[in-house]
This record gives sequence, C-alpha cells and structure tokens, in this order.
Amino acid sequence: MRQWAMHRRAAMSADVFRGGLAERAIIEFDKMLRTLAAPAQTTRPVPGNSLPDDDLTDAQRSEVAALMRVNHVGEICAQALYQGQAITSRDAGLRQSLEHAAEEETEHLAWTSQRISELGGRTSLLNPLWYVGALGMGVAAGLAGDKWNLGFLAETERQVEAHLASHLERVPAEDLRSRAILDQMKTDEAAHATTAVSLGAAELPAPIKMAMKLASKVMTTLAYRI
Repeated sequence: MRQWAMHRRAAMSADVFRGGLAERAIIEFDKMLRTLAAPAQTTRPVPGNSLPDDDLTDAQRSEVAALMRVNHVGEICAQALYQGQAITSRDAGLRQSLEHAAEEETEHLAWTSQRISELGGRTSLLNPLWYVGALGMGVAAGLAGDKWNLGFLAETERQVEAHLASHLERVPAEDLRSRAILDQMKTDEAAHATTAVSLGAAELPAPIKMAMKLASKVMTTLAYRI
C-alpha cells in the first residue's frame, strides 16, 4: 500500500511538472507571437513626436527607413534575447531586471515601428528568423550561469549603443524625429549595460565579443535590405 502511495505521489508530481512546463511554453510562445504580430505599446511618449517632420528627399526617406528597419530588427532580437535569458536564469532578481529591460525594449519596438511607417518603409521580412536565432542565443547565455548571462547582456547593450551612435551619424541633421528616437534608445541601452555591470556581470572573452559583432554585422546587413 505504501509503495502504491509513493508511486501515486510521484505520478502526481510528474503531472504537475508537465503541466507547469506546458503552461510556461504557452506563455513564452504567446510572447513571441505578440512581439512578431501585435503592435508594440509604449507608456512613454514617442521621442520627437512633437517635433516638425521636415521634408526629406525620397532618397533620404528611403535611407532612414532602412536604418530604422535595422533598429526595429535589433529590438525584435532584444525581446527574444531577454526572453531566452529570463527562461534559463537561476536568479529571481535577475529575471526581474531582464523583464524590466524587455519592457523598455518593447517601447523601442513601438517607436521604430511608428517611424518606419511615417517614412513609408516596412519592417524586415525575416523577423521570425531573427527572433528564433536571438532566442537561442539568450537561452545559451542563461545556461552558462548568471554572471555570464549578465556579461552577455552588458556586451550586447554596449554594441547596440555603438551601433546607434553610428546611425546618428548617418541620419540627416534635419530629421529631428528619427534623431530623437535614436538618442533616447542610446540612453536606455547604456543604462541597461550599467545595470548589468552593477549586478555582477562577467567580462566576456574577446573571441565571444568578436563572434557577437560578426553575428550583428550579418543581421544588420541583411535587415537593411530585406
């Protein structure tokens, strides 16, 4: 009788575990669908929304729309990265920090999407591919341990900050709206990197940083065109 009861409890525990995994999988899948298919929301005003939208040439509009498409892809990837990192993080406090950063990245997603529309452009056709790839990278970073998870976050944000700075050099000076969005995004990314370091981020080895830069280069090159 005792053995039967033990088997019964074990079976019930397994059912609860499977149920928990199934529920978590549904939640994470829903996050992916909302990122890829639903309009992103912002609680903060869109930077530069009240500024005049000075006339740009068709060539300038096309160029800025392509740059904003790249930044929109970056925010798609950020959502997936944070999701993957949060799934595999062992620390509840770190998961909360990742989720907070993801909320700000959702705002960036809304801002870049709106600006792309204003410029007459479109988002990347490869967004599902970018999302899945970034999710895998986030899961791998989380599995490596929290200090490396934070290190990956810090390095990602540093590279994104540098990337945004390069775009600010390419956006026409008269495009005040786009520049305001990029400036605020750059400020937010720098804050995320600082937070990661304060929480104990490990410095990533140089080969990993280089691999991240190469992966980013491939993504930005393709997203600019497709």
